[in-house]
Formats: sequence, structure tokens, C-alpha cells
Amino acid sequence: MHSDSEACPITPVVDIVFSRWTTPILWSLHNHGRQRFSELERGIGGITAKVLTQRLRQLERDGLVARTYTPQIPPRVEYEITELGRSLGPLFHHLTEWAVTNLPAVGTARAEYDGSGRPRP
Repeated sequence: MHSDSEACPITPVVDIVFSRWTTPILWSLHNHGRQRFSELERGIGGITAKVLTQRLRQLERDGLVARTYTPQIPPRVEYEITELGRSLGPLFHHLTEWAVTNLPAVGTARAEYDGSGRPRP
């Protein structure tokens, strides 16, 4: 029996990078640089503080995000993308190009499928 990574070598990458909210966090840090928690929360929109905390901790654990704590009153905590995280830039660039080029066709295919009378998945 093969492991998931042997059957499809990108599975671990998809698990790390494309879990819910991870991509918007990385995208925001990549495009806007170092940010405080509240800036990320406002910039992403729709994410709860609890989930943002969980995702940031996971991204820090994976080495994609660095957390900087500055002991002052009030304490200052900032997050930034690491070099390892920045290395995902070309992947995000290619996905953006794919989206711009192909999402209209996906929308058309969905509309045709939905209009065909077939049950929706």
C-alpha cells in the first residue's frame, strides 16, 4: 500500500498550503508585508480570531510564517512571511494566471451542467 505522498506527491503541499484560511493569510502577508494580528483579521475578513490564531500557529510551526513579540505596553505581536513562505510566490502566481484564464470556462461549464437537469453534486 502506498502513502498519500507516494500516490500523489503534491498531497502534503495541498494539505499545508490550501487548508481553509491558510491561503488568504499567506497571500496577505506576501502582498502587504509584516502585519499585526488585528490588521490580518481586518484584511482577510470573515475569519474569527480563534481560527486566525490556530492558522497562524500552524503556519509558524510549518516555517511559513514568523511571529515577532515585542515586550512593550501593550505587547506588540507581528507576523511576516518567511523565505520558505515566499518561495510559494511562483505557485500563487501560476494559480492566479490559471484563475484569470480558466474560471470563466468553469462558470460556463457549471451553468451548462446545472441547466442540463442532472442532479447537482
